Amino acid sequence: MTELNEFEVAEDMQLDGLKIVQDVRLYRFTSDSVLLSRFAKAKNGDNVADFCAGSGIVAYHFYALNRGKVKNMTFTLFELQKELSELSEKTAALNGFENFSFEQGKLQEIDEKYREKFSLVLCNPPYERGGFENDDYAKAICRKEITINLVEIARAAAFALKFGGRIAMLHRADRLAEVCYTLHAVNIEVKKIQFVGGKQGAKPYLVMIEGVKGGKPSCDILPALVN
Repeated sequence: MTELNEFEVAEDMQLDGLKIVQDVRLYRFTSDSVLLSRFAKAKNGDNVADFCAGSGIVAYHFYALNRGKVKNMTFTLFELQKELSELSEKTAALNGFENFSFEQGKLQEIDEKYREKFSLVLCNPPYERGGFENDDYAKAICRKEITINLVEIARAAAFALKFGGRIAMLHRADRLAEVCYTLHAVNIEVKKIQFVGGKQGAKPYLVMIEGVKGGKPSCDILPALVN
């Protein structure tokens, strides 16, 4: 049985009765993560990396959405903060998931054993600029580019993806051009873009992209979502 401490809760993922373990003192996932897990497309046999995984919501929700129709997916969750990585492990144990493994540490120091290992990278990164000021540091680094930035994430993705592998990533809408040229610089071509707005007709505040390592130039623009 998976034991939770006094600050941990098992929250309903609202998919097949599955639960995700959260710590009420730490960074809690937002709807962004659920949007990304629905945007990404799964394939049979995908070996999936979740970068900046936090407590694992993107990977777990993505798996829950697709496990009934896609076979033999495996996951490795990469997270800097030990406390969040341990929550991910508890979620796997609580739900009986045996196809998940965990790497705690700096993504900039990703191990050589992961070179060109993955067919898909999922990433909901810290995408705000600026320091943490009066914010709680552990929460701030989940939102702001303090411990990792876009260039470093792109380099890690290019390192970890097989040729033809995909990255599904979420970022600020006003940084779309930066995302595209940063990925292009590491031989990842953006192939699909979808904006997210707060209401119909409003200026988008988020963008989701799919890129392909070694892909040829061409890009589909999907209808905007309202979140």
